[in-house]
Amino acid sequence: MADKIVIPATKRTEFGKGAARKARRDDKIPAVVYGHGEDPIHVILPGHQTHLAVRNPNALITLDIEGTEQLVIPKAIQRDIIKRTIDHMDLLTVRRGEKVVVDVYVEVTGEPAVGFEWILEQATVSVEAEATHLPEHVTVDITDRDENALPEHIQLPKGVTLALTDLESPIVSIHEPTAQDLGDEEETTEGGAAEGETAEGESDSEENSEGNES
Repeated sequence: MADKIVIPATKRTEFGKGAARKARRDDKIPAVVYGHGEDPIHVILPGHQTHLAVRNPNALITLDIEGTEQLVIPKAIQRDIIKRTIDHMDLLTVRRGEKVVVDVYVEVTGEPAVGFEWILEQATVSVEAEATHLPEHVTVDITDRDENALPEHIQLPKGVTLALTDLESPIVSIHEPTAQDLGDEEETTEGGAAEGETAEGESDSEENSEGNES
């Protein structure tokens, strides 16, 4: 099991865009903690420590909110893709033994049957699992397959179930390579050259004709 992640948090006393920008300049991240019908708690988190924690998007985090511990998981992360920083986070409170639905990455292993290619159609899938045992990813083994891999072919850790409504769309599509027919292109190229030669021939004939007339 992964090491316990504890992040200190302080309650926000200032709000608005100006306060949020100041917090980010100080390498802090504004966040809101909510869930179980409780009033939301607005907090400030340390930037670097939080960045490291949410490299796993479903990390189980213990927030130390001014001496009170609260289990949370990331629910929504607003990122600045230019600065590669986190602008704001929504954190969902959870309890031990409680099941939650999260999106996890799909990891593909193996190679399909000889002569076949594959494309990952769904990079993430929704699963239901205990909040304290959330997987970082699920696996699809396509070794020697010559047909699409569907949700039923996903290998799930113990205690994890799929939370999908569409069970027919492929997770990984597997197909034979599409042959590239260049015949038309070659004919067009050859035809174009022939037309060019004809045009040049006609031009030469016209010049010779003009010369004879003069």
